[in-house]
Amino acid sequence: MYVRKTGWLKKMLALMLAISVTVLAAACTKTADNQKTVNDQQKQDLHVTPGGNENNGELVPEPGATLKLWDSDDEGVKEWAQEMIEKFTEKYGIEVTFDTVSHTDAPGKLQTDGPAKLAADVFILASDHLGEMYQQGFIYPNDVSDTSEFMESSVEACSIDGQLYGFPAAIETPALVYNKSLVKEPPKTFEELVKISREFLDKDKNQYGFMMEVWNFYYVYAFISGYGGYVFGNNGTNPFDIGLNSDAAVEAINYYRTLKDIIPLQREDISYDIKSGLFLEGKLIFDFNGPWAIKAYQDAGLDIGVAPLPLLPNGERPITFSGVRTYCINTYTDYPNAAKLLAQFLTSKEALLRRYELTNQLPPRNDLLNEPEIKDNPVNSGFLEQAVYSQAMPSIPHMQAVWSNMETAITELWNNPNADVKTELDRAVSNIKESDFYKN
Repeated sequence: MYVRKTGWLKKMLALMLAISVTVLAAACTKTADNQKTVNDQQKQDLHVTPGGNENNGELVPEPGATLKLWDSDDEGVKEWAQEMIEKFTEKYGIEVTFDTVSHTDAPGKLQTDGPAKLAADVFILASDHLGEMYQQGFIYPNDVSDTSEFMESSVEACSIDGQLYGFPAAIETPALVYNKSLVKEPPKTFEELVKISREFLDKDKNQYGFMMEVWNFYYVYAFISGYGGYVFGNNGTNPFDIGLNSDAAVEAINYYRTLKDIIPLQREDISYDIKSGLFLEGKLIFDFNGPWAIKAYQDAGLDIGVAPLPLLPNGERPITFSGVRTYCINTYTDYPNAAKLLAQFLTSKEALLRRYELTNQLPPRNDLLNEPEIKDNPVNSGFLEQAVYSQAMPSIPHMQAVWSNMETAITELWNNPNADVKTELDRAVSNIKESDFYKN
């Protein structure tokens, strides 16, 4: 396990790091090879042979350390964070303040607040942003967590080139959420889902059998992958092998477009709030959604079920993206040991069990999967069943170019029945390759 140097050398290294990160952020013309060299050298500079920063295997926080934590505004998170902060402070005597910054907003905010020393020492991050933050030199490696304690998929999602960077906090994947008062059993196939939905559909009454965010690549990817398509080759790590305009992807989107028969709306007429509102009103049977939606449905008194997505016409199960919310350590922190200690504390068995109790976010720890309150919960078991048919979102920086370009293509293909699938997917892939992520 690596630890930090102390004394004047530590201050000098911190100064060197601050300068290198600032230059790195500004030098957008650097090549990818140069960037990798900077990050490799940074990792060498920041970590040395074990010495004075551990005590019986536990990190020793810097004297006088104070920390700031960023986490999302999901229901229950603030209550959980405040509870954990109180316990952490009681145990280590370290003062921690809390600000609400979501796992998707943190990367942008870190760009400005990091160099200004205003950013959190420990912040929550969506795992697909990990490569972007690594490339820009904003995150320290996680060299203190025991990877065997976490689900393999969460470790993979939080690693770069085999090195763990994140501290896995929650794993999530979407599945089929359904209203048990409207259907007794979830459909086994999409043909069955379409049949049930068509019988229930009444557009004049604003009543639908199945609905999803039709433009959102996060959900649409389940169809592409189910037909054998992929984003990047080599398990999501090769940005020059893009499978989004392959024959498999074209076949998948051709089928996906047929779902407009049961969702006869333009993209502009569908939003997350509209979809959720219909479900709450009993005007929607099946909602393709994630664990984050469950609490609101249950609080409204709905009897809901969760099941893996039904089989596609080709006999395969749709493969959803699995995302990991992960804590990361800001390289601008003055207290890296204390920050790592906090992140480690927040992702301990006790902390993540409590997080689950307050937020319903599924913990990625192996030692919690058999906890009765998680294992015996039929809602959670539905998401966990779908998680078997999921894959981690690619975390390389190039993934950020995929979301908007695929959304544009999917929106056009959904709204315009005359649009050609191959043409639109080719255009999306071309735009992805022309993005700035392929120029640096």
